[in-house]
Amino acid sequence: MRTHAQAVVIGGGVIGCSILYHLTKLGWTDVVLLERDELTSGSTWHAAANIHGLHDSTNISRIQHYTMNLYKSLEAETGQSCGVFQPGSLYLAQTEAREHQLRLQAAKAKLYDMNFYEISRDEAERLHPLVNFDGIRCIMWEPDGGNVDPSGVTNAYASGARQNGAEIIRFCPVTATEQQPDGSWIVRTPKGDIATDWVINAAGLWGREVAAMAGVTLPLQPTEHQYFVTETIADIAALDRRLPSVSDRDGEYYLRQEGKGLLVGAYERDMRFWAEEGTPLGFGHELFADDLERIEDNMMRAIERVPAVGEAGIKRVINGPMIWSPDANVLFGPVPELSNYFCCNGIIPGFSQSGGMGLMAAQWIVEGETKYDMFAWDMARFGDWADKTFTKARVRDQYAHRFAIHFPNEERSAGRPSRARPVHDLQKEMGAVMGLNIGWEHPLWFADTPGVTDTNGFTRQNWWEPVGAECRMLREHAGIIDISNFAKYRCAGPAAEEWLNAVFANRMPQKVGRSCLTPLIGKRGGIAGDFTVTRLADDEFWIIGSGMAERYHQRFFKQVSLTGGTTFESQTTALCGFNVAGPESRALLQRLTNTSLATEDFPFMRSQRVEIAGVDCLALRVSFTGDLGWELHCAEADQLRLYTALIETGKAFGAGPVGSRALMSLRIEKGYGSWGREYSPEYYPQEVGLDRLCKMDKDFLNKSAVADTLASPAREQLVLLALDASDTDASNADATGGEPIFKDGQGIGRVTSGTYGYTVGKSLALGFVRAAIPGDRVEVMVLGKPHGATILAEPPFDPKGARLRV
Repeated sequence: MRTHAQAVVIGGGVIGCSILYHLTKLGWTDVVLLERDELTSGSTWHAAANIHGLHDSTNISRIQHYTMNLYKSLEAETGQSCGVFQPGSLYLAQTEAREHQLRLQAAKAKLYDMNFYEISRDEAERLHPLVNFDGIRCIMWEPDGGNVDPSGVTNAYASGARQNGAEIIRFCPVTATEQQPDGSWIVRTPKGDIATDWVINAAGLWGREVAAMAGVTLPLQPTEHQYFVTETIADIAALDRRLPSVSDRDGEYYLRQEGKGLLVGAYERDMRFWAEEGTPLGFGHELFADDLERIEDNMMRAIERVPAVGEAGIKRVINGPMIWSPDANVLFGPVPELSNYFCCNGIIPGFSQSGGMGLMAAQWIVEGETKYDMFAWDMARFGDWADKTFTKARVRDQYAHRFAIHFPNEERSAGRPSRARPVHDLQKEMGAVMGLNIGWEHPLWFADTPGVTDTNGFTRQNWWEPVGAECRMLREHAGIIDISNFAKYRCAGPAAEEWLNAVFANRMPQKVGRSCLTPLIGKRGGIAGDFTVTRLADDEFWIIGSGMAERYHQRFFKQVSLTGGTTFESQTTALCGFNVAGPESRALLQRLTNTSLATEDFPFMRSQRVEIAGVDCLALRVSFTGDLGWELHCAEADQLRLYTALIETGKAFGAGPVGSRALMSLRIEKGYGSWGREYSPEYYPQEVGLDRLCKMDKDFLNKSAVADTLASPAREQLVLLALDASDTDASNADATGGEPIFKDGQGIGRVTSGTYGYTVGKSLALGFVRAAIPGDRVEVMVLGKPHGATILAEPPFDPKGARLRV
């Protein structure tokens, strides 16, 4: 056994073997995989192993298509059969909402040249004569859908990795992982120790236990999951071809051919947790006792759709464990608080994602960043707030609603509240409908009475009119927006300016009280973050960024060493904030402070420490609404006092509380981008209008990468579109993000953010396009159907920015 390796992968399931294989494909051949038992032990061996390409997330769709296409080439490369069956998949819509979802996915498939399209009932009946298609509104066909052999795929990855120089050691449990002072690791096993640069936790059901060895707590919880296989069905035995799988998610089951029978699986509402206190170390290829009564309702819906299921006997039942994260997505990426410790845990559709997941992991480890923006998978999306209670509640909800549609703007209540600010109860009394943001409860919108909840769908919902009223109130008078969940940092010390200049692309403000906007550049030269930096003193700075990306950004901040007694610390929990914006915001605030807020005394992009209603605040004259406004940041203990004063004083000015959905509308009316939507490592500065903030006459993190990207023409451009009122009003829907954009029948881009611009009277969308200019007519695929739109030359609200500076 090797005593040193570039990377040690812990876990010999399909994911661990895929990561090992892809590391070798990117040139790392001095790599080792350690498996405590036999390959495929745990969850891999008993998986149903269905494969499909489409996902609501575009990048996950790309990864799943890569995976589906990889299996046959992997067979050819290694000589190991993957047991690939691709008779196709039928996707059925029983409801209008499911039809909207499937049509949107078909539009995305057309944009990205993926094989997924609508077929007629006659064609569907020819493809699968055993299905009763009564009550089906829409049928989509994925010719490449199917299933694979779990053992075959896993061993093919393993074989390919071995051929490329990797070592796989079975029956070798890891007993400890110890980080060394230089950031490397010692992995201890009964067969000897391995010194390694990287530890990769792909331990499946034991992901929690392996992470704990490194002092990491992962929000994971295993459950039981059942499927059954029928006896031979004569109609199937008589066919000379394999039947396609059936995706009837409204029926809450999955179904495909297995041998000469059918395999049927379900995610039942009456679910069961397993191994709540830890996965038994001796568990391997065991199964749980059958409990088909729990999935009886799902079975009956499957029988109604495919009567042959009810006529056949049951050959075998598989009831085995799966391990889930709180949102059913993988916990993926380097642990921000450690060096060179990579997680890939909590994978549910493993055989649809294994290849892409392995490739993304290898890219991140070897090249420093993934090709695609994978924040939807990034483990940094969770923090300590995702405790055991929260995780169990969310996993229960995710399992029981596995096939439910995740609607745009949907907020699920399971596990909440996780954490709340002092103003939470008052906001609820005022009618706030709350959402979840990095664990914090925050107001989405305000209803007339307390206790109202969201309705969900692809069309305009019950919050559409109230959000419009909030927008108009702010634009005409003033609004008070809770921005406490913004990430807030303090950097202080004699080398503070030097350190910030070494991290960020823009030059730091030279004068006290001045602010600047600055990008953070990723490894490939894209936008890893956008920040506002304010100089509070000669040796003190205040930094504001995306709250949901705070843990993600730790990885970048760690890459530049702090020197000279300089400190950089998060203030996000300790401090709260409000944005008071709108034409009456100055008059409102002036009643609460003796500090002059006149433009000559407090210009745009300036800051001061002021007292508002007797509360010490850091006031910044900036506003994400694009209107006159100030951000006020105070100690958490003072938040309720400050908010109460703002709300009470605001009444005289026609002002009131405003939620985050209105802020979305207001910022899109100005064409402002947002991190995670318009700003991500996939997009280059010149593509989002931030190139002017990259000061190439100084050194900063990843400068050489951005120099290369800036030397190339933009691949596509961020634009603002106005959708035709006749189309959006007729469909009662606006773009929300992800909708493809077509021009003259050719796909040219996609929407990143969309909403209705209430104060400009237009349905708006931000998105990226290529080969298009302002004034061009295009089509945006809202609800999967073409909606006419025009690319705007300037934002419809205050294009010159006069309101910000008045």
